[in-house]
Amino acid sequence: MNTRDIGYIALFAALIIALGAVPSFPIAGLPVPITLQSLGVMLAGLVLGPKRGALAPVVVIALVGIGLPVLAGGRGGIGVFVGPTAGFLFGWIPAAFVTGLLAMRLDGPGKGMVARVIGLSIAAILGGIVVLYACGIAWLAFGAKLGLGKAFFGSLAFAPGDVIKAVVAALVTLKVRDAFALERK
Repeated sequence: MNTRDIGYIALFAALIIALGAVPSFPIAGLPVPITLQSLGVMLAGLVLGPKRGALAPVVVIALVGIGLPVLAGGRGGIGVFVGPTAGFLFGWIPAAFVTGLLAMRLDGPGKGMVARVIGLSIAAILGGIVVLYACGIAWLAFGAKLGLGKAFFGSLAFAPGDVIKAVVAALVTLKVRDAFALERK
């Protein structure tokens, strides 16, 4: 890793943190709010690729661990790691990695704009939603003792907004890629 890689990772960690400053919206019956931080995770994977993209949420999680209030609602500290949102928080790492890995395969030179948006959206949906939900729902069901059915069906309330985030992330990624020649790693 070089200085540029570290800068990109720090930049996307800062983006994830900044998106946490946007007020979150609670969902009735679930202890997990709607936040924009998952958009930052999707963008990290899409723009930076699997390795650097996954390291951006690692930085954020490390900052949470030392007590900084970098999560939505000003949350931070070790207690977050055992709370009901821990599965989603730790799920950011594989979500960004899978999103980046899929983006490398589904987006490339020579493809038209529509094909690129669709490919990047699919990468963000599979990595940034499916993988993230698998981690978050598993923790809610077993770690937070909500039960698999309640955790799964309750989390479906997030799906429409997250699909919108995935498309937005794809569109932003295209613009960033057009403006900067970033190599995905």
